[in-house]
Amino acid sequence: MSVIREKLSGTGDLLLRPGHVLLPEGPRAGMAVVVRAGVFCRVDTAEAVERDYPDLLPLDLPDHLLMPGFVDAHTHLTQSLGKALVFGEPSEIFRRIWVPLEGSLDERMVYLSAKLAALECLRGGFTTAVDAGTRSEGHIGALVRAARDVGLRSVVGFICNDLGGTAHIPDADVILRQAEAHLSTYRRDPLVHPSLAISIPEVASDGMLKAVSDMAGAAGVVFQTHVNEHLVAVERSLVARGRRPIEHLAHLGALGPQVLLAHSTLITPHELNLLRETGSAVAYNPVASLWKGNAVAPALQMAALGIRFGLGTDGTRADGFRLMDAAEGLQRAGFGLATGDSSCGGGWLWLDRATSGAANVAGLAGVTGSIAEGLAADFLLVDLDRPEFTPSYDLMWELVRYGNRDQIDAVFTNGQLRLWQGWPVDWDARALLAEVRGDAAVAIAKAPIQRIHPLSEAHRHLGYYK
Repeated sequence: MSVIREKLSGTGDLLLRPGHVLLPEGPRAGMAVVVRAGVFCRVDTAEAVERDYPDLLPLDLPDHLLMPGFVDAHTHLTQSLGKALVFGEPSEIFRRIWVPLEGSLDERMVYLSAKLAALECLRGGFTTAVDAGTRSEGHIGALVRAARDVGLRSVVGFICNDLGGTAHIPDADVILRQAEAHLSTYRRDPLVHPSLAISIPEVASDGMLKAVSDMAGAAGVVFQTHVNEHLVAVERSLVARGRRPIEHLAHLGALGPQVLLAHSTLITPHELNLLRETGSAVAYNPVASLWKGNAVAPALQMAALGIRFGLGTDGTRADGFRLMDAAEGLQRAGFGLATGDSSCGGGWLWLDRATSGAANVAGLAGVTGSIAEGLAADFLLVDLDRPEFTPSYDLMWELVRYGNRDQIDAVFTNGQLRLWQGWPVDWDARALLAEVRGDAAVAIAKAPIQRIHPLSEAHRHLGYYK
């Protein structure tokens, strides 16, 4: 395996001949791919590729699947320092934990948090992550540097709240100028793709919601916001505006194909129709529903209606295989069992919405998400020589049900090997872990975090459980 790693780490062209390639139409044997200048320049039968590229020495990987990297349709890279503080907490943890924590981070801690989260993304097979924006003041550049240093492709949201929810609230005209500057700065970056965000509709004025959505649409980038996740937020919207959050966005004309709505779990049939009619997209975050949500998004119904959606972690757990398993499992538990639906979309649906479907909602359908000529060479080499994949009859289902991140041998973005068997090949990840362990406690202690429950040891001693 060390020989394979050495060959994959080179800077020249690669001709890879894996046992299987996961193409948009499904896994295929007897294929080969050529990676040149960071993109897939040829995907064809091994015979055709070797004939047309006689100068390249094929690298045989008979026990591996070459598949697209996962695309996390919704995450928060600057929340990794507090990720273990939210277990068992009631809804709207952003008010008590995330806003206070992120708002207290200085530039260095934003960098460390984002770098740690980006490393976790790559370890979990995510070659791309859609970040909803940091609430820290003026440190989005540190987040971008961290993601770039690790080699994670990222869609980075610039938060445009004008009524609250961040460390500092500039005037509306300043926010819009900063948003324009954000779009301009990263418009042609090879790994960083700009996006605009409003944390939740209630922390922005109607004028800002409409302006930011329109700006994103005109620029061809994604506008992100969280909607219909918690019952209390839906009720606040009804009281303040007379409409549910998605209904209010539709009323303002702020929905559209540029819009990516995180969660959309408490959603009515009318709101589903609004999403379908406007072409708006959803980040389906199944693990977030399990850990801290009020409901499960009706993803199968969205698929049947033609509503675009991709799978997101919401910063919960960076493992693309376990995310797919949770996505299918929650649809089965929440909807399939009651209707006798034994397929619940099938393995192919969840593979698609974790890769190309997620790239689509992220605004990156022409950039990544598939093994296809002209797209960025963002891919995984998954070891199929494992008990979990033996015997193999239906690889797409098997990846959803039996896949795990420890089966990923190599992670590539832009044609460059970033991780080998879970660890970076060109920087010291363990030094990062030591630095985070040394400084995270101080950062947490400084933040005005409010937890409702004590940590597990205190729970045990107080008699909450035996």
